[in-house]
Amino acid sequence: MKKLFLYLAFSFSFFSLNVVFSVDALAQQEIDRSDKRQQKAGKSTRSYKKARVLQSSTAKKIVKVVEALERQKTVRVPDPENEGKFIEKEEDDPDWIEAKSILTELLNNRSELKSYDRSVMWNYWGYIYFSDEDYDQAMYAYEQLLMEPEATVPLRTASLLTLAQLNLVKENYDKGISLILQWMDEVENVTAQSYYLLASAYYQKDDFVRSRSNMEEAIRLADEEGYRPRENWYVLLAACFSELKDKKIISASFALEQQVGIYEILVNYYPKKQYFLSLGATYQQMDREEDYMITLKAAYDKDMLDKEGEYLALAQMLLLKKNPYWAAQVLVAGQQKKVSIKDEETGEEELVPVLSDKEKTLKLLADAWRMAQEIDKAIPVLEKAAKMSKDGDTYVLLGNLYLFEDRMQESIKAIENGLKKPKVKSRSQALLVLGQAHFELQNFNEAKKHFRAAARDENKRIKKTANSWIKYSENEEIRVKNLALRRDFIQQSKSKKS
Repeated sequence: MKKLFLYLAFSFSFFSLNVVFSVDALAQQEIDRSDKRQQKAGKSTRSYKKARVLQSSTAKKIVKVVEALERQKTVRVPDPENEGKFIEKEEDDPDWIEAKSILTELLNNRSELKSYDRSVMWNYWGYIYFSDEDYDQAMYAYEQLLMEPEATVPLRTASLLTLAQLNLVKENYDKGISLILQWMDEVENVTAQSYYLLASAYYQKDDFVRSRSNMEEAIRLADEEGYRPRENWYVLLAACFSELKDKKIISASFALEQQVGIYEILVNYYPKKQYFLSLGATYQQMDREEDYMITLKAAYDKDMLDKEGEYLALAQMLLLKKNPYWAAQVLVAGQQKKVSIKDEETGEEELVPVLSDKEKTLKLLADAWRMAQEIDKAIPVLEKAAKMSKDGDTYVLLGNLYLFEDRMQESIKAIENGLKKPKVKSRSQALLVLGQAHFELQNFNEAKKHFRAAARDENKRIKKTANSWIKYSENEEIRVKNLALRRDFIQQSKSKKS
């Protein structure tokens, strides 16, 4: 994480290739601005007797260096607006060999060059070394530039900042910070970006107090300068609060409040999954469960969720908040959504559903449909889960749903399958349901048998319910027999009359 912040902070500010030549008027303006700035700050001024101008021989060589570095070539590329057609475009094609050759001539004769000429030469060497990713040589070049007394203010300040960044990349944090502070002291306007760079450097040194203060200043300056602070600025600030909280430098409640504000900005301006999840997790730590659910639901609505745990967490929260229909929809969406996974043995990738048909997942989905009163949708899901289950409770629940739907035979079969399992949470409760299914089919003897078995339970409520069903079954059995006798009597009477 720390390296990432530094990488994001590392944006070089090389002196432009096409402005190294100073005409008298421009150079004098730069000198005047520098003198005014230093006078305003109470610093000693560096007085230039005359504008900085390259020697004629040096200027000719530098022109060729610029031409070599800015060389372009014409290439044919596919036309993005017309399929099958091509267009010509210019792309960079620097001649590094030519540029190095010319600069080597200047380097070999540097003792004959004026200080300003050498500063321009070292600037180009720094640029080339950096382009080659030879950072040690690039640092050497910029260090040499800074030693030249006639280097212009723009060259000097640009080199200071670039050298600072190079030192940070090389993990020379103290040196990098020192150079940034020196750069800040010499420039007229300290930018928000430079404060971010300083904050990133302090973060690498585990100085989270200074990192936080500089990061807050960067964001304040960006607002003042009229542009939106960058995404990674907020990320770094949030990380600072996390570190300060963990080290007990600030209270947990204060840190979380600050982080919530930061993540709310991130999800609004830079809506990425990680920020929604971070915001949700922060809400959860603050016991703001409603906000946690809303945030996770927002990520779901934006199709950002792609992990089993994310879908399950959202569904469970929706159930807790009495939104079972939404919970079921989320789970079904997770079953339908496919993600690519790589087989570790074969290396081949395949598409698999985010939510597989695991027993736990199926039970949760069935519960959601059942609580949403969508029993016809709950039953097929629970049928799958029951086949996977090692205990009998899933079958018992399935039997209850069948009973609710007046599917008595299926209810009886499901509960009997459940009771065959070695583990059932409440066998007596299952027997009650089994008895009810037989009762509805007017299998009164079977019904009373199961009710009597349930009545042996030590639970007073179950015992009372079972005994009530026994009496009710006995009375209903008598009523049904009487009805049958009356029906037979009526039928016989009709037969005699005819």
